[in-house]
Amino acid sequence: MRIPPHRPSGHPGSTRRPLRHAIGATVAVSAAVVALVTPAANAAPHTPSSTGGGAAGPDTTTTHAGATTAPERDRINAYWTPERMKLAGAMVPEITPVPKDDNTPDDPRPLPANTPDSGAVWTHGGAVEKNVGRLFFTFSDGYDGSCTATVVTSANRSTVITAAHCLRGVGSPSADDTWNHNLYFVPGYRNGTKPLGGFSAKAMATSSRWDVDPATTESSDVAAAGFDTGLLVANPAAEGKPIEDVTGSQRIGFGKPVAEEFVHAFGYPSNGLNDTKDKYVGSRMIHCAGPSHPGPKVPLLWGETCDMSAGSSGGPHLAHFDTRTGTGTVVGVTTTDEELAGGPAPTLYATRFGDSAHRLYDWAQSR
Repeated sequence: MRIPPHRPSGHPGSTRRPLRHAIGATVAVSAAVVALVTPAANAAPHTPSSTGGGAAGPDTTTTHAGATTAPERDRINAYWTPERMKLAGAMVPEITPVPKDDNTPDDPRPLPANTPDSGAVWTHGGAVEKNVGRLFFTFSDGYDGSCTATVVTSANRSTVITAAHCLRGVGSPSADDTWNHNLYFVPGYRNGTKPLGGFSAKAMATSSRWDVDPATTESSDVAAAGFDTGLLVANPAAEGKPIEDVTGSQRIGFGKPVAEEFVHAFGYPSNGLNDTKDKYVGSRMIHCAGPSHPGPKVPLLWGETCDMSAGSSGGPHLAHFDTRTGTGTVVGVTTTDEELAGGPAPTLYATRFGDSAHRLYDWAQSR
């Protein structure tokens, strides 16, 4: 059996901690799973770098080309078969059983407003079930991973937002192993299906704060400094429609967080592929909701009570969410849990959108 060159060492420590290794620098990237950004195992409490994630110079936009030709788009579409999607994120996919479908019944009744939820399958339909989806990719060593992403309203009708660590690790933007490959967004993903089709990425962007030396800066430093936002420009559907015409979109908002604001989070956690104690295997979209608060250790990150695990990274945190229509305003994307940011377990924290995210969004929607 082939062993990935970047396999993390050690063993899981609890039901909430398995595979929550840092993605980047001094802690190796897993070649088979994208985890929430976390500090190294057994590391001291995280102290954000005073230099803003270890990067010198101003915060600018770093871009990378995706699938720009028809043959490349066709190859990526064919690559993501139902079985491959179901096993994305498995540490040892060669021996991991394909998860059974999650057939939790849908409930057409709207969820009552401001109902706290620490983690459950979203069964209430609405727009969020169409414009949030699972984001698949392949690491540089050939193993597959997944995150979560959202179509947001934009001028080009082709803009998708996720976490920066779902697109790349820290390092030189010109190095081939810095960026993930085969990026493929499946809106409304459910049980290995592509109900609205699949979309490859034409281009992607992160803050230049990720362009740091991995020997001196970890991805958790960059995330703690508030730079874990990534933008994708999606290729059109087969018939030429931009993705927003197919899926609809969520609004996006930039500004200061509001303490105790009621926020809804969505994602596709999948750590159950690797740990039988984790109930999530990426089959369905999971929902959490509750008052938002800053992380005691990393106050730039804001979170809600939620038990989502690896795979939920990049998922939207929506304010002003209407449970009848499934629409709201994306104010942040999932970055980490309480292991990095502190606070009670379980808590899911987001990078909230400010000037850096706005700059990335302006770049993406102009493409």
